Amino acid sequence: MNNKMAIKEETEKALYKVKQMVSSHPVVMFSKTYCSFCSGMKDLLSELGAAKEVIELDKQSDGAVVQNALLEWTDQRTVPNVFIAGKHVGGCDAMVEKHRKGELFTTLKETGALGTTPAQPTCGETSDTPSKLQPA
Repeated sequence: MNNKMAIKEETEKALYKVKQMVSSHPVVMFSKTYCSFCSGMKDLLSELGAAKEVIELDKQSDGAVVQNALLEWTDQRTVPNVFIAGKHVGGCDAMVEKHRKGELFTTLKETGALGTTPAQPTCGETSDTPSKLQPA
């Protein structure tokens, strides 16, 4: 088997693994431990009470291959890369925009992606984002 075929096979295996993870958890976020946007997104999801599964790609032996599989599936290689109820939402910008519009909490609630004790946003709070995600 040549190298190109081996890479394709690795990517296909990783894609299968990714799709299994995404379909098995209410919220899945592919992340890297050193990414400040990922940290902000983890904080936001926690504040909203989301039951999330975070996969730290820089801690996975196949993290680079998984990241390539995500690119193939979603056209997004960057992190954070977030899925809610099996659907690709996007990265930091898409998530912050959904939150700014008040749609993120609603989506999490409607899809059953909230933990047992969600932090209910109060009036006007949905437009706030963690300070790490505030535009400069």
